[in-house]
Amino acid sequence: MLSLPPSVRVFVATQPVDGRKGVDSLAAIVRSALDADPLSGHLYVFFSKRCDRVRVVYWDRNGFALWAKRLERGRFHPSFGADGRLSARAVEASELALILEGIDLAGARRRPRWEPRSAA
Repeated sequence: MLSLPPSVRVFVATQPVDGRKGVDSLAAIVRSALDADPLSGHLYVFFSKRCDRVRVVYWDRNGFALWAKRLERGRFHPSFGADGRLSARAVEASELALILEGIDLAGARRRPRWEPRSAA
């Protein structure tokens, strides 16, 4: 299970990217296509077109870090957007952990959670 502080958010790209891209190219995609700051410390997740590779890029206090996983058998099952436009959607760290373990979240549903009432 991933253990991330609450201040770190996880963003998954809604379209596949070239699985050969390195940290500099992925950081450029975060900045230009996703309109986000790659130096924020958040995790940005990219899947390859064949969905057999995943890369996670993030800023780690004094430099970029790149985490990669290539499946020898099978495919990841990310949910890509139907519009064909590259953007990012926020997911929880637990969802990312399930995706990386190969679990298809298409049929999964989230149970209601308690939320404090707003002061407004």
